Amino acid sequence: MAKVEEKVESLIQNKIQELGYVLYDVEYVKEGKDYFLRIYIDNEKGITLDDCENVSNNITELLDNADYIDKQYFLEVSSPGVERVLKKDKHLQNNIGANVQVKLFKQLNGKKQYEGILKDFDENTIEIETTVQNLKIERQNIAQIRTIFDWK
Repeated sequence: MAKVEEKVESLIQNKIQELGYVLYDVEYVKEGKDYFLRIYIDNEKGITLDDCENVSNNITELLDNADYIDKQYFLEVSSPGVERVLKKDKHLQNNIGANVQVKLFKQLNGKKQYEGILKDFDENTIEIETTVQNLKIERQNIAQIRTIFDWK
């Protein structure tokens, strides 16, 4: 059976595209006693609060009718932000050449975190270029990959 995120993504993908946005990601998480369904949207101009409200208003009925989630939850619609988590292959592909931070589950060469330029990836590894070396990192050892925005 497909995960809630996959079902929701399939359900709302077309509606979000019709509204002029890209569906970046879907998360369904429990935090404390509450459940959250987070929808991340994007477009070339950036995302405003009005954009989030528009998408929320347009997908609420779809979600209610599909009834994929049997618990009470909070719906949140937002931008993935300027420093975004890279979960999917399409996210990695779109960020080849970008500065990234990679957090690991276990140490590699004595460190659990690296920063560098995302050079390449395949189904098993990612490659980043640090100031010291090129690293191939097993994807199964990666806790999180996030873009790093230059705030200067």
